[in-house]
Amino acid sequence: MRSRTLKLLCKISFFSNRIATKDNNLCIFLFLLIVLSFSRSANSKSLLHLRRGDSISVEGDDFITSPDNTFTCGFYGMGSNAYWFAIWFTHAKDKTVVWTANRDAPVNNQSSRVSMRGDGTMVLTDVDGRIKWQTNTTNTAVVVAELLNTGNLVLKNRQGDILWQSFDVPTDTLLPSQLLTKDKRLISSLRKGSLGSGYFNLYFGGDNVLSLISDSPQISSIYWPNPYSDIYTSGRTNYNGSRFAVLDDMGVLFSSDHYQANASDIGFGIKRRLTIDPDGNLRIYSLINSSGQWMVTWQAISQPCQVHGACGSNGLCVYTPKPKCICTPGYAANDPNDWNAGCEPIFNQSLLNPEVEFLALSQFDYFGSDLYYKPNFTLEACRELCRNDSGCKGFTYRTWGNGHCYAKSDLFNGFASPDFPGTVYIKLPRSLQVSKPSIFDGSSTMCESREAEIRVGSPSMYNIARKTVRWGYIYSFCLALGVIELLFVVLGWWLFFTKHGVPTSVEAGYRMISNQFRRFNYSELKKATNNFREELGRGGSGAIYKGVLADNRVVAVKRLGDVFQGEDEFWAEMRTIGKINHMNLVRMWGFCSERRHRLLVYEYVDNMSLDKHLFNSNFLGWKQRFAVALGTAKGLAYLHHECLEWVIHCDVKPENILLDSEFQPKIADFGLATLSRRDGPGSEISRIRGTKGYMAPEWALNQPITAKVDVYGYGVVILEMVKGIKLSNWVVDDAENDKIPLKILGRTVKEKSQCGNSSWVESIVDSRLEGNYSRIQAATLVQLGLTCVEEDQSKRPNMAAVVQTLMECEDETDTNSENVIA
Repeated sequence: MRSRTLKLLCKISFFSNRIATKDNNLCIFLFLLIVLSFSRSANSKSLLHLRRGDSISVEGDDFITSPDNTFTCGFYGMGSNAYWFAIWFTHAKDKTVVWTANRDAPVNNQSSRVSMRGDGTMVLTDVDGRIKWQTNTTNTAVVVAELLNTGNLVLKNRQGDILWQSFDVPTDTLLPSQLLTKDKRLISSLRKGSLGSGYFNLYFGGDNVLSLISDSPQISSIYWPNPYSDIYTSGRTNYNGSRFAVLDDMGVLFSSDHYQANASDIGFGIKRRLTIDPDGNLRIYSLINSSGQWMVTWQAISQPCQVHGACGSNGLCVYTPKPKCICTPGYAANDPNDWNAGCEPIFNQSLLNPEVEFLALSQFDYFGSDLYYKPNFTLEACRELCRNDSGCKGFTYRTWGNGHCYAKSDLFNGFASPDFPGTVYIKLPRSLQVSKPSIFDGSSTMCESREAEIRVGSPSMYNIARKTVRWGYIYSFCLALGVIELLFVVLGWWLFFTKHGVPTSVEAGYRMISNQFRRFNYSELKKATNNFREELGRGGSGAIYKGVLADNRVVAVKRLGDVFQGEDEFWAEMRTIGKINHMNLVRMWGFCSERRHRLLVYEYVDNMSLDKHLFNSNFLGWKQRFAVALGTAKGLAYLHHECLEWVIHCDVKPENILLDSEFQPKIADFGLATLSRRDGPGSEISRIRGTKGYMAPEWALNQPITAKVDVYGYGVVILEMVKGIKLSNWVVDDAENDKIPLKILGRTVKEKSQCGNSSWVESIVDSRLEGNYSRIQAATLVQLGLTCVEEDQSKRPNMAAVVQTLMECEDETDTNSENVIA
């Protein structure tokens, strides 16, 4: 190698002398550059083996590669002066690290070295010669180190026997064929962009079950499988002596406690990894060869805020619509870039008593840390108990049946959930002015029935009139709003008490009037619809009729066909769907499952479906269309990312997007895919659903069905909204009209936008608008729609990303703007 380099340098020197007379300075500059390049190449080498006496220096750019070049082993740098001896995917765009030797002890970027010593050990030394890591192979017959095609770094003897392997000391990743056994665990990184050990673990617990645990300095808490269900309900068994888990080459994760999970792209020939991420979720990733990027093909936790400790001490996990961390009111983040550090109080806790008030956060709670639990307790008694206990930082009051009081010793694992039937009360100094987290906006209505923001400091939460006016007009205004809402609550309670004999507990009464989801009998729905006389519409799953309930609520009643399951399964599914609540989803009031009858009772939506306001003379203006596009995206993002049960709609089209009296969109039929797909335990969606023109290609190609089928349907819908006509009626000014309109549109937009021609916007937008639209918003919708209808589902964005994109241009209203997004 060196002799070849010297010969080349001689030739370069001769050549430089010949041209020096023309431009001596340029020649010398080029010569020096080439010398440096060859010098670096001479020092850099790829090794398949590391034998006794060999070493790798952090400065030499030497590394070990697997025979098929899938994996690389060497020094991995991060920041200005931190290096790890690591293994990474060679062809991943971010060189994804799957193992590190010195995980929590990085070495210097000068003179650090990995050596194969004469005693058979592999040793990592820092700049000062101190040993930072070494293998436990002293005085063995180790002669060589190799990196296998599996990503396993092994030390072998002369006979080829493995005496040590990196697979036995995993970090945060399990590779295919790598065993996770009872004495090993995966530990997450501390944060994104860090290789240091974090607080989330995957391991076999004392009950022999594969579990995820948050193991922070403050508290340890198992969060997967669901700690509030028994092992057998979770489909596991603790009669499990072998205790092992493995991800195979097909993309199947199997554990000896009878747990099994499949990657959505199950099959051979795909590079995968199982990683416990810094957010505490366990995911299977698949490598996209064309881009070098990773695609999530399975995850253990569908609702990220269910991960215990995700936001640290005194933190709250919320959806807006993406999951994010905020501090409990009255607390401030220790490090906004590291939520593991949690939040600390902005007040002196020793001065809390007796001058305290309680801030009510409806449908919030904190996992665990219960100081004590008091069943059949009144709200007033619970509050007084916490007020007089210096160890109590707040309490949760749940309202099912009689009240339940949970006093909290720590505000840890906080979360917001539309399913939680209660309120948490945060203990704060009376002098401290704070308010609720402002997360209940259009982007995330996890608690549509919002409680007024009431500070509870007086003997009764309803005795607001006794509070003195201490903060002027603002406080008086808030107090007036609270009194008005209180009057409605008391009135509702009184009506129910006098007519139905509801228990005298105020909390129980409030719960009874707010819980309107119920099971109807067939006779009352037949009466409500006047024997199903007025038909509102008809679809593949059944006909919809207008009805009026006994309490004068106008409803839409859907009679389902015969494809749905038995009564017990149907009822169980309804309990789940009944908990889903978002302003952009049609609210379900109840259901009927009686003999052969299956009916769903929905709120009645005044302005019917989107297609009736898009494809005829009674069409929507641009502002309304953009609002519908954004609202629909928020509804789908809620279904995909926030629901307690992951829901795929499977039939997103204008006919299933209803418009209320304010022309705000409400997605209908979002639970029917879940109802019709349960062919057996663990089964996939087995029957093709959807409507021609809105169906993603994976339906026809028999590929795994994921939430990306909804993204495809949404893409078609927003393109139709821009154009104002059905996709099947699109005619593009192109000689190849027999081809798919979407492909022609995509090619047209790409060609014209690359040439700086903005006329393509005018040629696509509905001409009936007569130019009254935002060109930036129109361009965004078109390009977003084209991205959503990519044939390769991995190239489609998720709905959370769609919402973010649309919200960034929501305020763009300049109809004369020439700035078109290219």
